[in-house]
Amino acid sequence: MTDTTFHRVGKSEKRMYGSPCLVICGYRADEQKEILSLIEGCGLLKQGVVFAGESDAGAILGDIVKGESGKGRGLDSGLARAIIMSGLAENELHSLLSAYRNQKLPQQLWATLTPISEGWTLTALLKELSAEAEAFRKRQQDKQVD
Repeated sequence: MTDTTFHRVGKSEKRMYGSPCLVICGYRADEQKEILSLIEGCGLLKQGVVFAGESDAGAILGDIVKGESGKGRGLDSGLARAIIMSGLAENELHSLLSAYRNQKLPQQLWATLTPISEGWTLTALLKELSAEAEAFRKRQQDKQVD
């Protein structure tokens, strides 16, 4: 979509861009309790939590993160599995990523809301994240062959 420079996220109390919210995609209704438990264990239930489904695919991310917390809960999502983080403190982001890894949950896409992605549709972001993940996997495989 747009060439950007990536910056390492610190481990401070500094809040990242956007309204405090976690947009969760690609989870079946029966899996949502587990991810909510993980979020609660990280102390992040105070953030809004939106479960995005197919009906949200064309929605603008900036609107989704400002939506009603709990939206989509109990509904299956056929979207790519992802968590889009908005307005978290840097240390909260690290806490969530570590907890997810420690639970050995399935791989998923991760993103933080930015001033640029805020205007994208959910579908556009998921497509971009999927392409980046595929390019990364390919680079890793190429390194193993060398």
